[in-house]
Amino acid sequence: MLTKVKPTHSLEIKELLKFADRKIRSERGTFLFQEGMIAEELYIIVSGRVQISKITSDGRELSLRICGENDICGELTLFTDNPRYLLSAKVLEEGEIVAIKKDVIESEIFQNSKLAFEFMKWMSDHFRKTQTKFRDLVLNGKRGALFSTLIRMSNSYGIHKENEILIDLPLTNQELANFCGTSRESTNRILSELKKAKIIHIKKGKISILDLQYLKDEIGCENCPAVYCNIE
Repeated sequence: MLTKVKPTHSLEIKELLKFADRKIRSERGTFLFQEGMIAEELYIIVSGRVQISKITSDGRELSLRICGENDICGELTLFTDNPRYLLSAKVLEEGEIVAIKKDVIESEIFQNSKLAFEFMKWMSDHFRKTQTKFRDLVLNGKRGALFSTLIRMSNSYGIHKENEILIDLPLTNQELANFCGTSRESTNRILSELKKAKIIHIKKGKISILDLQYLKDEIGCENCPAVYCNIE
C-alpha cells in the first residue's frame, strides 16, 4: 500500500492552471531554472518529479525537496523587486509542467482573497517543513541527517510490505548525500553500517527500511505529523 502523504489543505491548483502561459515537456537532467537566473515564471508540476536544490559556496549541492504532481516551484520570487531564482530546479523524472507568469499570479492573488488565503497557508507549511529539515541537519550530525532523510522519504514514497518499507524512489548515493548535506563517501559508509546491522537493505537502487523505529530512536524523533515530515 502506498503511504505517500497528502497535504492538509490544497492550493487552488485548478484555479491557477487557468493562467498557464505555456506547457513544458520536461526531460530528465534538464533544469526548469537555476539560481541566479532572472525569475519571470512559477511552475506547476502536472506529472514527473523535480528536485529543488541549492549550491553551497564550496560547490556542494544541498537538495531541499522533491516536487511531484500538483506541486509548485519558483514561488519564492513572488512580490520581490528584480527577482532572481534563489534555488535550482532539476528534472528527476520526465513529465509535463506548466509555466505561469509571475506578474499574472501576483495580480490574481491581489484580486482573489480565497486564493491569497490558500497561498499563505501553503507557504506557511513549506516554511515549517524547511525549518524542521534544517533543524535535523544542524542538530543531528551526518548520521542523524541521513536517518532523518530516510524517515522523510519513507513518509513521502514508502510502500509498506510485510516487514519493510520500500522507498519507491531510485536515488544514487550521491543524490541521497545531497539531501543530507554530506559527502558520498560518508553516506556510503553509513549505509553500509545500516545494511550490516539489518536496519535497511538496498536492491536495484531502491532502499527498503527494515527497522524504522531504530532510525527514529537514534535521532530522538518527535513524531511530527507526516504532512510536515516528508521530502516534498
